[in-house]
Amino acid sequence: MANLSAVSVFILQGFSTVPAFRLLSTAAFLLVYLAAVLGNVSIVLAVTLNTRLHTPMYFFVKHLSLVDLCSTSTTLPRALVASMADTKEISLPACASQLFAFVCFGSLECFLITSMAFDRCLAIYRPLVYGVTMNSQTCVSLVVVAWVSGLLFSTFHTVNTFSLSFCGPNTIDHFFCDIPPLMRLACGDTAGHEAVGFAVSGCAIMTCFALTCLSYVLIVYTVARVPSSAGRWKAFSTCSSHLATVLLFYGTGSSAYMQPTAHYSPLQGRLAAVFYSILTPTLNPLIYSLRNKDMKDALRKVYPQVLHPAQKLRVLEAAEYRAYKMAPVFDFHQPDETEESHYRLRGAGLMLHHQTRINSQKGGPAR
Repeated sequence: MANLSAVSVFILQGFSTVPAFRLLSTAAFLLVYLAAVLGNVSIVLAVTLNTRLHTPMYFFVKHLSLVDLCSTSTTLPRALVASMADTKEISLPACASQLFAFVCFGSLECFLITSMAFDRCLAIYRPLVYGVTMNSQTCVSLVVVAWVSGLLFSTFHTVNTFSLSFCGPNTIDHFFCDIPPLMRLACGDTAGHEAVGFAVSGCAIMTCFALTCLSYVLIVYTVARVPSSAGRWKAFSTCSSHLATVLLFYGTGSSAYMQPTAHYSPLQGRLAAVFYSILTPTLNPLIYSLRNKDMKDALRKVYPQVLHPAQKLRVLEAAEYRAYKMAPVFDFHQPDETEESHYRLRGAGLMLHHQTRINSQKGGPAR
């Protein structure tokens, strides 16, 4: 690391070089970051607290939300603070740490998306062996492999980038430390480092992409053989959220990393980074919750106070009615006349309570 002593501090350009747009962009990205944190934390809590979502699919969704949360928090908070406080400097160790974390979470998301494609493929293509194959041990093993692969992938790119000499300009034309703008600042010939990095990234990304495509080929092949259109739609709807995530991830990330540094454009790099590092982690919670009834129900239990008063009333009435209907089940002996009277009185009381609450909502007296 002795050849890095020439430059010890980098200067991040920020979201925009135009002062007029700096405050506007900072406010907008702050709102986006808060939305990303709220959405991903909600998904993690909903899956963790709801036992109905303790399935392989939601297990991977929870880890994907956790990775998205960490990925966004790696870049945006520092960029927002730097933009508001006008402190654009970042030390070389901090820059290397940010690059390591960002590449690690980005590659981890790629590996998780591939694991999710395998999970959906197995559920549709081989449903009879799905329950045996995708057990808890298999799911944990896939996540561990994704983490180890992400750490190794990130370590390689961090070493490959910061083993270069930085002795000239130190202004990074970006809002965080990323590989393409750092390569442009390096002294000497970077062709060898760039070629090796491009080859490793291409192998990892294209392998994951090929496996994901193969999974969807098998899914489409299986769904096409379903005789009814309703059955085909039901089978394919279980993959629609994951397919949207795949298109969003590969569509935005490939434009930034699958091109030579010589063709890198700072403006294009910023726009691509906004999509793959900010918008994608923000949209993923919406993708997995908008058309998913189980996830919606789990989120309502996490945030019951956001329900409309009429919805709260219906939820409470349904819960009390279920409690009333289930009450005799918990009695392990034949109920006598007193107990039957107790249940009848309890039912009448519950019905009167329901009617009183409904009338209070309408503004009328209870009958």
